Amino acid sequence: MSHLSPFQIFLLLSIVKIAVVLVILLTTVAYTVLLERKVLGHIQNRWGPSRVGPFGLLQPLADGIKLFLKEDLMPLAAERPLFVIAPIIALTCALISIAVVPFGAVHRIHGVDIFAITDINIGLLVILGITSIGVYGIALSGWSSNNKFSLLGSLRATSQMVSYELALGLSLVGVVLRAQSLSLRTIVESQSAHGLLSWNFFGGYQFVAFFIYLMAAYAETNRAPFDLPEAESELVAGYHTEYSSMKFAMFFMAEYANMVIVSCVATLMFFGGASSPFGNLIPAFGGAVVQALLPVFWFVVKVFAFLLLYIWVRGTLPRFRYDQLMSFGWKFLLPLAMANIIITSLVLALHG
Repeated sequence: MSHLSPFQIFLLLSIVKIAVVLVILLTTVAYTVLLERKVLGHIQNRWGPSRVGPFGLLQPLADGIKLFLKEDLMPLAAERPLFVIAPIIALTCALISIAVVPFGAVHRIHGVDIFAITDINIGLLVILGITSIGVYGIALSGWSSNNKFSLLGSLRATSQMVSYELALGLSLVGVVLRAQSLSLRTIVESQSAHGLLSWNFFGGYQFVAFFIYLMAAYAETNRAPFDLPEAESELVAGYHTEYSSMKFAMFFMAEYANMVIVSCVATLMFFGGASSPFGNLIPAFGGAVVQALLPVFWFVVKVFAFLLLYIWVRGTLPRFRYDQLMSFGWKFLLPLAMANIIITSLVLALHG
C-alpha cells in the first residue's frame, strides 16, 4: 500500500469494510430465520428444518434460491413504480443503520477504524431517523398493491410505528443524559469502566427505560405479540400480501435486518456494547489479535441473546387486540418513558 496516497488507502479500506459488514449482516439475517424456525420447532416439540444440509444448516440457501427463482407477479391494478420501490425503501433503510454501529473496540489500521463503518457524533439520531423512514416502504406497499387487506395492513403498521416511535425515542433519553452524548462510541465508553456494574441497565438504573425500549422495539419491528400489520388470521399476510419472489424476500430481509439493528442498539445503549462484563477484573491475555477480537465476541454474544429473546417471546405470547396495542403505547409506555426522563434528570441533577 506504500505507493497509494492516504486518501486512496482510506477509500479502499472503507469499501472493504462496508462489503464485509454487509455480507456478515445479510448472512446473519439468513441464519436468524433458520434460528427462529429451529427454536420455534423445539418450543412446539418438533424438529424444525433438518433436511437440507447437516442439521438443516443449508436451509437459508435453499429458501434464497426458491425465492429468487419464483415468478415475480404484479397485480394488474397496482401502482407500478411505487409497488416496485416500496420493498427497496424498506430494505435499504434497514441495512443503512448498521453503518453507525460500533461492533468492537477502537482499532485503527492506516487511520481507519476497522470495527465501525463510521463514527459520527449523532449516531443515535441517525439510526432513529433512518429507521423511521422505513415506514414509508410499508405504507407505500399497502397502498400501491390496490388490495384492501394490504391497505389495512399498511395503515395498521404506519399508525403502530408512529405511536411506538415516541416511546422508543424517549426511552433512550435517560441513557443520553447519563452519557452526555449522542455518539454511540461515547455511550459505550461511559459504560466500560467497571464491567457489568457500569452498564446502564445495572449501574445506571435504566432498567425501566430498557423495558420501554424492548416493548417499543417489538412494536416497531412488527414482531409478535405486536404483529398486527401481518395478522394472518385477519389480513392474509398484511402489507406484503400481493408481493412474490425477490420483492417479498426484500420485505422479509428488512424485518430481520431491523431485528438485528434493534438488538445492536439495545446492546450499545443498555449493556455496554462491545465492553466485557468483567471490566478490569480479568487481566489482558493473548496477543494483539485476541485483544482486538474479544470485544467483537462480547458484542456478538449480547446481540445473539436479544435475538433469542425475540424468538422466545414470539413462541410464547399471543397477539394483542389492536385497541389494546394502541392503548398500551399511548396510555402506558409513553407516560412511563416521560416519568423515567424526569426521575433520571432529577437524580443526575442531585448527584451532579
